[in-house]
Amino acid sequence: MANTDSSTPSEEGQWRIPDLLALKKAGGQFTDDQVSFLVRAISDRTMDDYQLGAFLMCTTLQGMTDEEIVALTRYTRDSGCVLSWPADWVVVDKHSTGGVGDKVSLALAPALATLGLKVPMISGRGLAHTGGTLDKLESIPGFRVSLSEKEMLEALTEAGCCIVGQTVDIVPADCRMYAARDVTSTVLSTPLIVASIVGKKAAESINALVMDVKYGRGAFMKTMEEAKQLGENLVKVAKCLGIKSTALITAMDVPVGNTIGNALEVREAIDCMRGQGPPDLHQLVTHLGGELLAMCGISSSEEEGRGAMTRVLSDGSARATFCSMLQKQGVSPEVARSLCGDQADYHHLPRASHITPVKASASGVVVDLDALALARVSMQLGTGRNRVGDPINYASGIVLLKVVGESVVEGEAWAELHHDSPLPTSVLANTQAALTLDPSIKVFTRSSRITARIT
Repeated sequence: MANTDSSTPSEEGQWRIPDLLALKKAGGQFTDDQVSFLVRAISDRTMDDYQLGAFLMCTTLQGMTDEEIVALTRYTRDSGCVLSWPADWVVVDKHSTGGVGDKVSLALAPALATLGLKVPMISGRGLAHTGGTLDKLESIPGFRVSLSEKEMLEALTEAGCCIVGQTVDIVPADCRMYAARDVTSTVLSTPLIVASIVGKKAAESINALVMDVKYGRGAFMKTMEEAKQLGENLVKVAKCLGIKSTALITAMDVPVGNTIGNALEVREAIDCMRGQGPPDLHQLVTHLGGELLAMCGISSSEEEGRGAMTRVLSDGSARATFCSMLQKQGVSPEVARSLCGDQADYHHLPRASHITPVKASASGVVVDLDALALARVSMQLGTGRNRVGDPINYASGIVLLKVVGESVVEGEAWAELHHDSPLPTSVLANTQAALTLDPSIKVFTRSSRITARIT
């Protein structure tokens, strides 16, 4: 007769998956050993797709204790290859929960590497309306996001950083859970989010981690309270796994910087590494970097770390590191040097065949730019995917000629749409609807993106 007690293994030394699902469905708690068993079952497919969906839904509805989340994260990390590095390296990474126009990683990784840290950044592709770091980098001719562990070691040794995609060898349990969460309405489960994010980062064997937890219209977390709760959980679990960690809570109601779209965002990130580019992008890069530099003892404080970040972004050294990283990841020396030279030269990047200005229908000061609405417009232009495997248009996107706090007069262009196909009327209308002007004020101060810090 089968053992139906979920608290003890069966005669074969395993629990029955249906019994464990029933335990969580009833609000029970898993032991450490039970979590280990479940993660193994997910990885080796002993748990079938129906049971996986049930596990994700039970976890979402009933939640997990801190102990369960730590165990789920630890065993997710250990479900595949855990990278290893020379003992004298200080290895760090950053994670963003996703936003619109967020090209921070492209400038952050080389700036940190320039200052002596090693950054083996495992990034992702676009998810829903949010842009993907890998998609942006793949707009650069020749760039390879798939590197072997040996190639990653070489890139880190010579350039100090690399930005790569997740492989089937790293956290395979998360690969399967991540794919299933989107189709089971379990994307916003805190235990699953934490295990996915921290599990991947822990598999990189990093010493320190900074997280950019976004909230607002253009983010998955809509309120600051939700973002703070997630940030606290992320930091707590990362520390339990031996990773120094902080989180910055940042607003994502308006896009980061002035561009949305893959090649357009690459240009803006390189401009940031020229000491130019939008102030809000510079703020995020320097503050996130300052956190890591202080945590690792490279700088005596976050403020000093921000100063060091500003220096390498302005003096060309971060750009030189980015140039080296590009070449280690398949970009030809000619293309890399052209992009990263002292004078901006972006002719190697894809360019749209049409640029359509969007003109203001009234005069006033820009007080809002709806990030989600603009992200949806950029998707219509071809910057993202509706389904996994869909092609994307690397050249398309939006350039914001005016941002919050700036004045615009009636008939003046406040945005440009970069596109290769004829524009439906709805695209222009949807773009206009994202803009809010106030004709009654002359000055509107844009708020800081960083609203809280979790340690």
